[in-house]
Amino acid sequence: MIGVVLIAHRPLASALAAAASHVYSCAPHRAQDRVRALDIEPGGDVAQAVAAARALAREVDDGSGVIVLTDAFGATPGNVAAQLAEPGRVAVVAGVNLPMLLRVLCYRDGPLADTVDKALAGGTQGVVQVSGASQQNQEPGGRTGTQGDDLARLRHQQ
Repeated sequence: MIGVVLIAHRPLASALAAAASHVYSCAPHRAQDRVRALDIEPGGDVAQAVAAARALAREVDDGSGVIVLTDAFGATPGNVAAQLAEPGRVAVVAGVNLPMLLRVLCYRDGPLADTVDKALAGGTQGVVQVSGASQQNQEPGGRTGTQGDDLARLRHQQ
């Protein structure tokens, strides 16, 4: 299973990990096994953060590879994450959001390159404008609600 390391400005990495655990409360292994978070403190030592990030990547790597999700390309967490990149072994994706993380957690049993593709798709497809006219209702066992264009498009993306 591909390992996941979240690196972001404090407290975003930990908050995303907690949110994923909440979403996957019925399958906690999906959100917790081989998932680690590193919150970057303001004014913290970058070399120390890189060392901590490398340790977390080693901890979650079972040989399947590691995907590192970071918040902002060019910011300190993104720069720390970039130092972990190793083609074919450690992939780094910037711009993490909850839909991206959930997609990674769902699809990390295959090749690393496929998981990266799923991360990018989840991150971009999870950003939608929601109008007040179309509501999305969730009920146990599946989604129900209006069949507006927004909902049909969201269902298609899943």
